[in-house]
Amino acid sequence: MISFVGAGPGAPDLITLRGRDRLASADVVVWASSLVPEALLGHARADAVVFDSKAMTLEDVLAVYDTHPDDAIVRLHSGDPSIYGAIQEQIDWCLAHERGFEIVPGVSSLGAAAAALGRELTVPGLAQSVVLTRLGGHTSASMPPGESVAAFAATGATMAVFLSAARPVELEAELLATGSAYGPGTPAAVVVRASWPDEVVLPTTVGQLAATIAATGARTTVLVLVGPALAGTAARSHLYSPGFAHKFRRRSRPGSTAGRGA
Repeated sequence: MISFVGAGPGAPDLITLRGRDRLASADVVVWASSLVPEALLGHARADAVVFDSKAMTLEDVLAVYDTHPDDAIVRLHSGDPSIYGAIQEQIDWCLAHERGFEIVPGVSSLGAAAAALGRELTVPGLAQSVVLTRLGGHTSASMPPGESVAAFAATGATMAVFLSAARPVELEAELLATGSAYGPGTPAAVVVRASWPDEVVLPTTVGQLAATIAATGARTTVLVLVGPALAGTAARSHLYSPGFAHKFRRRSRPGSTAGRGA
């Protein structure tokens, strides 16, 4: 069995219980030291065979799978493997070679970054959608038409921009392109190595974003968050409002004791 395990954002205790258990029983572990802290390997057996994929190609990784047909293998991916995890081609290989596999979800760096900021990303009246995207850059051929940062900026939704810290000026320009719902004063934040021991959290604005990213000196493990929801002010949510009824609660007047204890 090949288990594609989400390592979480970095902190070794933010891996899921299932992910920890898969690591603990793995005969072979393939991980990327450039993206996943070594502390995560503390969940693995001391006698597990460990491969660092930092300098490996897809073919190198697949060769490991091919030469360990009867072993329990964990491919340890940063964050959640469904988000920029590059697992689809590995899944295709498993299907073509009739190898059993599973995907173990992980905590995304998006959740860890929002937690570090102390912010909700979906705030009533400000943003009810979150867009996860990146700049095209040298992999622009993989970006479908209409999915540029500039195109999504027109929505005004909360935006989480992955894999783009190496081009801060370009990122700021796209966020402020003609038609954008953001302005120079729109709240933004730069989070480097969310949940790692050396985590850096820098609140800023879209107009100061390029300078803020450049000041960190970081080019990888950087997540940029943008949008009015980051301001930290919000209208009251309907969900827990006394005047809002749902399946489990009747509408009540403010200060009423109706429904208490339910």
